[in-house]
Order: sequence, then C-alpha cells, then structure tokens
Amino acid sequence: MKIDATTYRITEDGRVGKIALILGIIGLIATVAAYFVDRTQFNFSYLTAFIFWLSIGLGGLFFAMLHHLVGAKWSVVIRRMGENIMICIPIMAIFAIPVLFGIKDLFHWSHPEVVANDPILQGKEPFLNTTFFIIRTVFYFAVWIFLARYLYRLSLAQDSSHDVGLFKKMRMVSAPGMILYAFTLTFASFDWLMSLDAHWYSTIFGVYVFSGAFLAMLAFLMLFVLYFDGTGAMRGTITKEHWHDIGKLMFAFVIFWGYMAFSQYMLIWYGNIPEETVWFLDRWQNGWQYISLLIVFGLFTIPFFVLFPFGTKRNRPIMLVMSVWVLVMHWVDLYWIIMPNLHPDAVKFSWIDVAPMMGIGGIFVWYFWKRVKALPLLPVNDPGLEESKKLVSF
Repeated sequence: MKIDATTYRITEDGRVGKIALILGIIGLIATVAAYFVDRTQFNFSYLTAFIFWLSIGLGGLFFAMLHHLVGAKWSVVIRRMGENIMICIPIMAIFAIPVLFGIKDLFHWSHPEVVANDPILQGKEPFLNTTFFIIRTVFYFAVWIFLARYLYRLSLAQDSSHDVGLFKKMRMVSAPGMILYAFTLTFASFDWLMSLDAHWYSTIFGVYVFSGAFLAMLAFLMLFVLYFDGTGAMRGTITKEHWHDIGKLMFAFVIFWGYMAFSQYMLIWYGNIPEETVWFLDRWQNGWQYISLLIVFGLFTIPFFVLFPFGTKRNRPIMLVMSVWVLVMHWVDLYWIIMPNLHPDAVKFSWIDVAPMMGIGGIFVWYFWKRVKALPLLPVNDPGLEESKKLVSF
C-alpha cells in the first residue's frame, strides 16, 4: 500500500476492501440460507451480529464527538479513522430492517396473548409495544445518522478550508449531540437487549453496553492503526506514541467496563429481589456459568494485567493480539446477554452465529475501507495536526 506524502491519500491500496466485500457477500448468502434453516436461531444470531457491528460504529461517533468537545490534539492524526468508522452507521440502519421483521421471534412482549396473561408486561405495554418500538428505532438511527453525517461533512469541508469556524461548529454540535447520544444509546440498549427478558431491568445497563461498545471500537481502531504502521505507509505520522495512547484508553475502558459490570451484579445480588436476580441465575447454570467466567477473565482480568505495564502498550504484536482478543470477548459478552433467552437450558453454538457476523462485518469493513480510500487519511487543515504528529506520550 502506498500513500501520497503531501495529500495523505492512498494511491495504491491493498486488498482489505476486496477481501472484506467477498467475505461479506458470502456471509450474507449464508445468512439468507440460515433464515430458512432455523428462523428463530437466525433472529437471535442476527441480533448479536447486528449489535456487535453497530456498537463499533457508535463507538466511532462517541470518539469523534469527544475529540471535538475536549479539543484534543493527540488524536488529530487518527480522527479521520474514527470518523470513517462512525460514517458506517447509515449502513447499519439498513441492517436493522431484519431485526424489525424478527420482533415476534425475539421479544415475547410483542405477543398480545402473552401480555394479556402477564401483569408485569401489561404495566410495560405503553412502552413495550411493536409500533412504539419501531418508531423509537427509527428515531435512534435518525439522531445517529444526523450527528455522524453532519460532523463528517464539516470534517471534509475542513480539508479544503482553513476556516477556524468549522472547528467551532463541530464542537457546538458535539455538545448537545453527546446528550442525545447518551439517551438514544441507553434506550436502544433497553429496547434491543434488556427487553429480550422484559421482566428484568437494570438502570445501569445502558452504561454497561456503552462501555463495551467504546472498548470494541478502540480495539477496531487499533487494528487499522497497526495495519498502517506495519505497511510503513504512515510511518512518522501515526507513531508508536499514538497507539500507546489508544492502548491507554483501552486499559481505562477495560477498568470502566469492569466497574459497570461489577456494579450491576453487586447491586442486584445485594438487593436480592427475585425479578432482578433471575437474570443472573439464568447465566449461572446449565453451562452458562462457564461463559460468565470467560467474560470475567477474558474481558477484564486478562486485558487488565496485559495492558497495565507501560511497555505492552508500545509493543506491536501484543497490541495486535489484544485488539483481536477484545473484539472476540465483546462478541462473547453480547452472546451472553442475548442467547440465554433462546437457549436457557444449554449453551448451543451454531454456524448460524457465524454467518451474519461475517456478512454484516464484511460489508461494514468494506464500506469503512471505501471511505478510507476516498479521502485523505488525516484532517489536513486541522490546526492541531502538526502538534499531533509530534506527540510524546507519558
């Protein structure tokens, strides 16, 4: 892969986009076949894959807004990559359609006869009903797409202009955007994940999902930062100092995710209220306890001790392995949240779990890479660009 040193545009790209597109098409064909093989399993597996890839896109949106809000300098050279991740959200809106068609299989509150015999669901019916669910889903994506596209357009305008006002506009939209982001992501987490078991509730659940989403995005971002470093295309621009700082963020959000996970569990265990504890009970029997332990050690303990030392965050092979590891564990975490609602009696992995992951993921990476190729890899007129290139991490 070659990059023009003055324009920061890719002049000769690798095969990342082509490989991703081929895998995506194969995965989508397998996904369609899975629908006819086992429709119920398909809907749960598809939801897991959909949330996984959407969470990475939403993590990119948070990264961009946070960058603008705090006026960060260190992240200027990787800002465009974060923006290219967030601009995949409109693609994910298309992939949300099968989720809406699968409401009847996914959510027991969508069946009137079930609600009629369940006082708890009757009390939640004004919120948990199919029409309002679809309206909320459309609203969530409308907010996310507006924020992503607006910030993206301003960022592209900055490439051809030295107007300082563009930076101010990005900050101005990021401030209310962050509030909207918090509310929409929280309620989307309630809708798509927590309401799979509508008898259970946790007020901290939205923050739990957010922390995992941003951690996964950082791992995804790190993979491509390391890829560019490995090809030598951005050597001297995106340096070891930058992926050291991404590693520090990964370490911080491993701790934050662990804190949210423990807080949710500890408060429910301490309260000992049956309608709350049953959710964790289902994940501590019939083989699911091993997945629970895998998440504790795989998404917190191991990353914590690996990322803690200064040197590991500057070690390319270790960070490459940890980025892949975190992404796999993020999928396991989502699988642990979703699948006990379908298979409470045993853990049952299926090839149907793989098909939508490969299909949606292939198209996600292909579109991400398409945006990477189409634009300068850096925001060339950002006033903090030169300072970011000279970053020295501590």
